[in-house]
Amino acid sequence: MRRILLFLVILFAMTTTISAQSLTPRQKHLATLAALEAQGDLVRLEPAVVAALEEDVTINEIKEAFSQLYAYTGFPRSLNALGVLNKVLESHPSKYDEGKPWERPALWNDAKKALKTGTEVQTRLSGRPFDYTFCPQNDYYLKSHLFGDIFAGNQLSAADREIVTVAALSALKGVAPQLAAHKAGAVNIGNSQETVDELCRFLSEKGLSQCDAASDACAGSWPKGNPNDAYAMYFTGNSHLAPIQPKNLANGEETVQGYSNVTFEPGCRNNWHIHHGVHQILICVSGEGIYQEWGKPAIRLHAGDIIDIPEGVKHWHGAADNSWFQHLASHVHISDPESNEWLEPVSDEQYEAANKQ
Repeated sequence: MRRILLFLVILFAMTTTISAQSLTPRQKHLATLAALEAQGDLVRLEPAVVAALEEDVTINEIKEAFSQLYAYTGFPRSLNALGVLNKVLESHPSKYDEGKPWERPALWNDAKKALKTGTEVQTRLSGRPFDYTFCPQNDYYLKSHLFGDIFAGNQLSAADREIVTVAALSALKGVAPQLAAHKAGAVNIGNSQETVDELCRFLSEKGLSQCDAASDACAGSWPKGNPNDAYAMYFTGNSHLAPIQPKNLANGEETVQGYSNVTFEPGCRNNWHIHHGVHQILICVSGEGIYQEWGKPAIRLHAGDIIDIPEGVKHWHGAADNSWFQHLASHVHISDPESNEWLEPVSDEQYEAANKQ
């Protein structure tokens, strides 16, 4: 009986620990806001702000997150994000919880103490003393201002601040060293490794990361977009979809030639299918992919390749087995009615044979 009770106590402790390590809904909202702020995606940011406020993230917490991010993404994106928040609040006065009142940190009145405190925080984050003697100015800014003044705010814990930072850096390209440092720092400052790993998976699954395994496919300027859930039933593996809006058109204006960027994870491909009433044009922009028409050899695809798919031809396309792949897809009207006829999945045998060609 004692053994059973001991087992149950251990099991409860393990379950409690695992639960405590999971990413909370609040942290997911903060991470989403941070990633969209970093990308400067104000269109997606506005509904994300509303969703966060409606699920008990406070106004002051969001203000603090956007303010902190100026140190990582620059004042323009920080101010733009705060502008979106202000727009939401002006549209819904008194609807959302302001949260704990913001207090001016006493540390701001003591530069010497700010430097000392920031040095201690940076040491915790780095796991060791950190001195950037190559550039003393930045060493001082980091210690005194970022990890001193900014981290002294009363709205977010140090652990939450690193969730916000990792999310923002994940959404940017070309910051891999800083991202790696902050992923380690997020654990050093109080998050579990499991939480940080879950955060990175969450950002990738939501199409918010530019620094996950999709980096090969996202090396250029083409957005990865959101998970392609609406068409997931017609794909083997995971894909992402990003509609492309011409720069000279305002929201709501229609283009005569629509484009979408499709990102395929390694091994992902769509089913055999036929386009009726249209030519489909594929413009390959990154990674390595495969295109095949029924009864014909597969064609390997790389950035710069273009495929013109005649109306009525059975075909499939997707990523190679060891590479992410992106292409722009567009349709040229031939006749009415226009439709897609989705057919059987590409079998593993067919896919393996295509990869060997």
